[in-house]
Amino acid sequence: MAKKNSRNNDLLKDTKGTTSPKIYTLLVDLVNEDKEKLAEDVLKIDYLITYASNCIKDKDFREAKEVLIMIKTRIDKLKDEGVNIKYIIYLYDKLKSRL
Repeated sequence: MAKKNSRNNDLLKDTKGTTSPKIYTLLVDLVNEDKEKLAEDVLKIDYLITYASNCIKDKDFREAKEVLIMIKTRIDKLKDEGVNIKYIIYLYDKLKSRL
């Protein structure tokens, strides 16, 4: 079967321009392993990280704490599935330290 990329996969096509290169690479790997549900979880985490960062910038620390809890839950789920999420954990830890 041919390798999936942004030309032949809607999920990758929609996210290529909006995610960082490291996140996109992770998405490509997951999609090519037929783990699109996990790729969608990675996208949700990426969105939540951006949202939490905006909350911290706006000094809405209570909302940021709640979002960090949601992120941690999703990270644990991906860890249980054996997904390489070192970069996501790095982003999470960086946000946590800013809070």
